[in-house]
Order: sequence, then C-alpha cells, then structure tokens
Amino acid sequence: MTYSGLPKQTNRYPSTALFSHNSLDEESVTGIPLSANMSAKPFEKKYESPVDDEEDVAEPQVKEVQSRKDRLTGSVHFGDNDFDVEDEFGDATWEEVCRTCCCHSPQEWGLIFLAIMLVVFLLYFFLFGLELLSSGAKVMSGCKAGSLFGDDSNPIAGLMIGVLATALLQSSSTTTSIIVSLVGDTLSVSQAIYMVMGCNIGTTITNTIVAIGQMGDGDQLERAFAGATVHDMFNFMTVAVLLPLEVATGYLDALTGAMVKNASLSEGESWEGPVKKFVAPLGNRIIIANKKVTNSIAQGTATCDEFYPNECVGTPTYKSCGGSFGLIACEKDGNFCPAFFSASATAKDDKVSGGVVFFIGIMILFTCLLGIVSVLQKLLMGMSTRIVYKATDVNGYVAIAIGCGITMLVQSSSITTSTLTPLVGMGALRLEQMFPLTLGANIGTTITGITAAMVADTIDALQVALAHLFFNVTGIVIFYPVPFMRAIPLYAARQLGRATRVWRGFPFLYIAVAFMLIPVFFLGLSALFEEQTKGFRVLGAFIVVVLVLVLLYITYWCVYLNGREKCSTCMMQRERKRMAIKDLPDDMDYLKARVAALTDHTGLVLGDNDEDNDNGEEEHLVDENEKHEDEEVDDEAVDA
Repeated sequence: MTYSGLPKQTNRYPSTALFSHNSLDEESVTGIPLSANMSAKPFEKKYESPVDDEEDVAEPQVKEVQSRKDRLTGSVHFGDNDFDVEDEFGDATWEEVCRTCCCHSPQEWGLIFLAIMLVVFLLYFFLFGLELLSSGAKVMSGCKAGSLFGDDSNPIAGLMIGVLATALLQSSSTTTSIIVSLVGDTLSVSQAIYMVMGCNIGTTITNTIVAIGQMGDGDQLERAFAGATVHDMFNFMTVAVLLPLEVATGYLDALTGAMVKNASLSEGESWEGPVKKFVAPLGNRIIIANKKVTNSIAQGTATCDEFYPNECVGTPTYKSCGGSFGLIACEKDGNFCPAFFSASATAKDDKVSGGVVFFIGIMILFTCLLGIVSVLQKLLMGMSTRIVYKATDVNGYVAIAIGCGITMLVQSSSITTSTLTPLVGMGALRLEQMFPLTLGANIGTTITGITAAMVADTIDALQVALAHLFFNVTGIVIFYPVPFMRAIPLYAARQLGRATRVWRGFPFLYIAVAFMLIPVFFLGLSALFEEQTKGFRVLGAFIVVVLVLVLLYITYWCVYLNGREKCSTCMMQRERKRMAIKDLPDDMDYLKARVAALTDHTGLVLGDNDEDNDNGEEEHLVDENEKHEDEEVDDEAVDA
C-alpha cells in the first residue's frame, strides 16, 4: 500500500511527543489517523510462520525517523537532527492542538503529571538561584554601587550610572528605589530620568547570563542568546532615540510633571508578589542584603566602614544585634540571622560572602536551567512544530499584555525574561513571539514601580516612576507597530545570536563590553568634563576627537576593507581550534576504527606493538629466503 497520492501536508494528527514518537506507527509516517480497529504496530506478525510455533520470529527493525526528509509530510518535529525554527510547513488547526495535548492514556497522563511537577520543582529553584544571584550581587557590590550615585548634571553620566549600578546589583527595582529616594535631596528629577533609562539597559544582563547556560548546544545557544538580546537591542535603540530627545526638549520631564501637578499620595504598604513570598523566605535563610548601606552611601550620609563592626550580644539575632548591620543583615520579622551572617565580620568578609553566594546562585541557576530544558525537550520530543507554534501563536499586542501581567505578578522583569529565554533556546518559542513578551515585561516592571511610588513620601518619586513608564511606552510605539521598525531589533538580535555560532565565547565578550567597559569608559569621560580644571576638559575633548576618528576608521574598515569578513574569519578560526581540541579524542578513535576496517578489507597485517612488528618482519624474511631457495633449486634442475 502506497501513499504517493497524498497531499504534501497530511500529518494532521501527529503522535504525542513524550510517549509514542519512538514507535513508528502508520499515523506518524503518513499523517492518516488510526481507526479504532487498526493496530498501532503495522509490523505485527499477520501470517503463520512456516517454522515451529515455539520458535520466536524476529520482527523487522524499524528505523527511527529523526529528520523531516524521512517523512512523507515533510513536517518538522522537536528532536530532529535538522530541526530549525525558521522552517515553516503550514499552519495547524486548533483541532490538531487539542488532540495532541488532550488525547492520552491514563499512563501517559501520569507521566505528564510527573514531568510537570518536576518542571515546577526545578522552576522554583531556578527562581531561588535568581534570588541568590541578586542578593549576592547586592552584598558584593553594594558599597561600590552606592558610591556611583551623586549630583551630576551630565546626562551621559546619569545613563551610565544607571547601567553600571543595575548590572552590579542585578536588580532594576533596587536601583530605581535608590534613585527615587535620592530625588529631591541629592538628584533632580531630570537627572533621575537619565538614570532610570540606564536601569532599563542594565536589567537585561540577567537573562543574557541565563542564555549562557545553554552553551552546551550550539543551536540552543544561538536561539537563546538572540531571545535574550532582543530585550537589549530594544532598550539600546530606545535610549539612542529618546536620550537626545530628552536632552533637547525635556519631553519626559515635562509630560510627567504635568501629570503629577495635582496628584496626592496615600499612606499604605507596597504590594509584594506571590513569587517573592515563596522564594524570599528560603533565600533569607542563606543571605539578606542590607539595602540601607547602599542608600546611605548614595545619599552621602555614611561610608561603608561606618557600618562595622556589628555589635551583637549573645546569639546573633535581629534584636540582639540592635537592628544595626553591615552589608549582610538579619530578618526583622522572624528575628533570625542568615547562614552567611557573622557578628565579627568586616566589610571585606561580607563582600567575600556575597561573592560566594553569587557563585552558588549561578550554579543553581544553570543546573536548574539544564534540568528544565531537558524535561521540556522530553515532553516536546517528536511533536510537530506546527502544533506548538499554533498553541503559542497569539496576537502581538495580546502578548504584550500577557508579559505585563506576568511581570506584575512576579514583581520582576528579570524573572519573566529569564524564564522565557530557555524556551526560545529549545525552539518552543520563536523570537517574534519573545519580542512582545519582553516589551510587556518592561511595562509590567514600571507599573510595579508606580504602585510603590503611590505610597511614597514625595511627588517626585511618582514622577520618576511615570517617566520610566512613558519611556518604555514611547519605545514600544516607535519600534513595534510598524513592521519595518519592528524588524530592526529582531535583525540585530539574530545577528548577535549568529555570532555565537562563529565563536562560542562571544556572549562573555558581549557582557563585558556592553555592560562594563562601555559604561565605565563613558562615565570616566564625562567625569573629565565635570572637573573645573581646564586641563581635564581639554583631555576629555581630545579623547572625544580620537574616539570619533576611531569609529570612522572602524566603519571604513568594515565597509570598504572587508573588516567584517576578517573579524568573522578570526572568530571562526578560534572556534575551529576549540572544537578541534575538543573533538580530538573522538577523531582519533574514528581514525583507528577506519584503519582497522581498511586493514580487514585489504588483508594487510598490522602489528599491535613492536614485538608483533618484529615477528612480522621475521616471518617476511623467512618467506623471502624460502622463495629464493626454491628459485635456486629450479635453476639447478633446468641446468641439469
């Protein structure tokens, strides 16, 4: 029976992913659903065997389909060797989605339930790793981040301070709260707006770090890094447009100033999301960052060393220590101190503890990420991408609302984007679907800041929070509704993802340059112009001129001197060397196996060691001597 007359896409009811994709049934090959009286195993024994019934007859071995080229329908399934999310093979129907998701046996439902519970368990500790990552960063760099803030009227300096502080603290919420607390006393509203723009950029470092966790697979790393950096590209481009506009016109300052002109604040408590309520208690048992240290240093009322030593009486608790701590604090409500708290610790000791917790958080993060990706891959293995993409394909504006709602629920845009990044890496979520979700996450985190500012002490805090909101809203209006503008950040993110294919170490270089070197350079450059000494200003002007000339030369080199190709070739050579060293043992085993196969085919005798070689040479010499002796005997016989 042949199916050559079937249309190209007849795989309307693909087999369920976790269970039946390995058994090659007629439905998975042809796309024709099985009837009730049809067997799922078309190769079962249907004829009487001529041999004795007691003898077992081996069933034919069925080759597992792992490529769309081997399917009559040409559909792409998760787990294929040639899996590519860019390939399109038509749209599925909601009937197919429902059949694939809901039609399972009781045993399959049990396995699905266990897999979901495992994902929830791993997701909890994934969020716990993010909590430790954030707390460790705050302890490790709290003093340094606090010293960055100051009354600086330079917009570039304010932008770079926001980027650096958020990258060091691993929390835009913490940075924004510090900025809000400084408005009116140390900072003006306009300067705070520039810092909030920097916070928007700095918060994207977290999901970029999460993308590195999929470095073991080149395809997954490329997709995950593109999914993480699409958030970066949107924020970079929005800042590139709105920063000059704000400097020239004061657009955000004037708009939000008019909105809060007659506003009134109410007393109350800020709302804490349910994720924080579940994750924070466990994290507080490990380490608690004392935000008062960073705030006090930023306000200029204290230095880092003034918070030490801790004065505790007896067993360290919140009450026995008098509520006064260094970089690591104790829990007030539970009246306990975390595991990394030490009453005799110095600032250096607490910074070391923060670094240790930061490292532990990264390890937990990557371990749980690997587990989540593995379980989800098992769930999706063999499932047609048409089914998954149909189930996740929602209108872009609806996706923005979903991202906003999730972020308001979890109280962190980093949690939202970091959780979605692995899905992009494994191919379950396309980059075009990730983009609006990250835009919604940007909106959600600003609404959280607005609700917190509503119960603050000053109107300026509410104005800064509204400026943060309208900064993101304006960016969305510029870069999302028009397809041409929407394609710009998507194209930039894809190019960065492809760079990881050329060189696997590119994500580390990207993080170091984008979030550390460039902000530090421009912050130092702006500091030269703030000095009253004419020599520093001249030096700053000279550096600017040199920088412009360098950028012009780089542009000329890339466009007219094949600079892009040369850079790409250099990175490819580095990646080839790395892969050659990595694959060298396997290549040697392969060559040995091929040599052995060639030896068996040609009949050549190759010794395994020197003794075998010597024995082979001796046998060869004996054979030659015997041959010469036979020839001499034949010659003598001829002469006779």
